[in-house]
Amino acid sequence: MAKQKKPIHRVQMTEGKRNIIHQLMEEYDIQTAEDIQEALKDLLGGTIKEMMEAEMEDHLGYEKSERSDNDDYRNGYKRKRINSSYGSMEIEVPQDRKSTFQPQVVKKRQKDISDIDQKIISMYAKGMTTRQISETIEDIYGFETSEGFISDVTDKILPQIEDWQNRPLDEVYPILFIDAIHYSVRDNGVIRKLAAYVILGINTAGKKEVLTIQVGDNESSKYWLSVLNELKNRGVKDILILCADGLSGIKEAISAAFPKTEYQRCIVHQVRNTLKYVPDKDRKAFATDLKTIYQAPDEKKALAALEQVTEKWTPKYPNSMKRWKDNWDAISPIFKFSADVRKVIYTTNAIESLNSTYRRLNQQRSVFPSDTALLKALYLATFEATKKWTTTIRNWGQVYGELSIMYEGRLPE
Repeated sequence: MAKQKKPIHRVQMTEGKRNIIHQLMEEYDIQTAEDIQEALKDLLGGTIKEMMEAEMEDHLGYEKSERSDNDDYRNGYKRKRINSSYGSMEIEVPQDRKSTFQPQVVKKRQKDISDIDQKIISMYAKGMTTRQISETIEDIYGFETSEGFISDVTDKILPQIEDWQNRPLDEVYPILFIDAIHYSVRDNGVIRKLAAYVILGINTAGKKEVLTIQVGDNESSKYWLSVLNELKNRGVKDILILCADGLSGIKEAISAAFPKTEYQRCIVHQVRNTLKYVPDKDRKAFATDLKTIYQAPDEKKALAALEQVTEKWTPKYPNSMKRWKDNWDAISPIFKFSADVRKVIYTTNAIESLNSTYRRLNQQRSVFPSDTALLKALYLATFEATKKWTTTIRNWGQVYGELSIMYEGRLPE
């Protein structure tokens, strides 16, 4: 889907605007674009001060030049440094004797009026490190932001992540995918490899939805049972097909949590694992032969193709086809479906575009400072990627109809 362009601002010139511009040019002797920025920065500071003066008058109940019986009164100014989109500046904040004045235009303890928080979160979502963000802000806006400050800003999304991870889910998901991306994370000074397990569902409307992201390193039936039980606790009652690579213990966990669910070994991962140790000179031919297996019209012809491919390549690559035979019970469910359903299950288009977003995080950061930092980056990257998910799976009507017949009574009418 093409990226939606932001609307272009078109200047509507009026006589009043012309007069203001001429006054600005005379007042500030504007010669360059940089002069315009400095003029606007000065005007911003002056405007803030005038607005605060008006707020003080409203607070005290009388104007600056008036007399009053109010026992509270003006008590000079306090200088304050703030950061704006035009850079760093000092403003004068009016004070009252009782210290009860609460300015609204720039609140107490507020040091930033540039909406920098959202800019920081946006840069973090694109995979930039805290150091890169700090350097970028200083280059663009001219003021310093420490890495600690940036980390504090991004920590503000942690409650959002918790809410997102605990949100209610649909009762039925026709298809679920589980995939893993690995990252290096620093833990007490030691760099460890952690896996981010992404569970992506296709809902009954045919739209993709990331259900959860789990960061961990201990695959086991107990681990996967806890993950699947979490989905149940969030409202999931049934999954028709769960597609995953050979995750340790996943098959046993599915049987315990969702006994009616069909476990389908991910064909794309199966092919990749087979070709991993095949030299380039044979890889294309080998891949073409593997297609005769998973694209066979039925399981009988697939088994015949499996024997032929095994016989052809085993002498040269003795263990290349062993996993196909060992995992056939989890590979074979696909053969009872039509081509339309198979494409949804064994092509990883549904999750590959998301994974490409996650892989960019690895390109930006060689090591994450903590598993919390990794989770924040994954959540923001997910939010960025899923904003584009507006269309349904191709031929979803036909796919849904076939699944409804195949799994009678388990899908909503």
